Amino acid sequence: MLLALLVVMPTDAAVRRHRKKARTHRVVRKRRVVRRVVSPTIHENPLLCCEDTCSHIHGIDLSHYQGEVFWNTIGEHSKMAYVYLKASEGSENVDPLYERNIELAHRHGLKVGSYHFFRPAADIQTQLDNFKAQCLPGEQDLIPMLDVETDGRLSSEEFCDSLLKMLSLMEKAYHQKPLVYTYRNFYNKHLQGKIDDYQLMVAMYADEEPVLEDGRDYTLWQYSCRGRIMGITGLVDKSRFMGNHELRDIRYRH
Repeated sequence: MLLALLVVMPTDAAVRRHRKKARTHRVVRKRRVVRRVVSPTIHENPLLCCEDTCSHIHGIDLSHYQGEVFWNTIGEHSKMAYVYLKASEGSENVDPLYERNIELAHRHGLKVGSYHFFRPAADIQTQLDNFKAQCLPGEQDLIPMLDVETDGRLSSEEFCDSLLKMLSLMEKAYHQKPLVYTYRNFYNKHLQGKIDDYQLMVAMYADEEPVLEDGRDYTLWQYSCRGRIMGITGLVDKSRFMGNHELRDIRYRH
């Protein structure tokens, strides 16, 4: 006898019922992901201005690298209270826009100070003479500032000796102690315990306030080198006062 095998194929409806039944035995747990929204910082969003989000006293420093500056726009539309202008560098270099910038900054209501970029290996007296030829006492609202960013490849002892001589000469010339500008790491490496009698502007481009290794107080923090304000086409350095410090702490005494 021949036995025939009859194969019965399941219908589409039967397949759907089987799949539905199988799914009831699988429990898929979806993890709820809670995303915390973090606002961009001023270093992540160049359009976000620190001076628009806090009550600190803010200012800028600039030189000819910023090109033509529209001081009327800065005076009318920005929250900048002061500006430090580059006057000179080393023994011979002068900023070609210094005279124009200081005149217009005054005209449009900013408190103005001037700075010299220090070259430790260059002759100290010649550097002072270069600065004095540009930085005239009658034009200053703020104490002079010495920009200290390089050791000039001198030994630590030679560098500090050169720096202290320059600071001393500036103090005698202007009858007040100059402000010292430097980077946090440069200060920690070279300047701890050397310039305790001088006020500091400390540069560090981060969201947290800089802390010096010796824990000393400082007057100003330059928190950005990529700031933007109306009246300046390119990027500009921005700074602000720290703690209880204010403009009168760096006022030029005539």
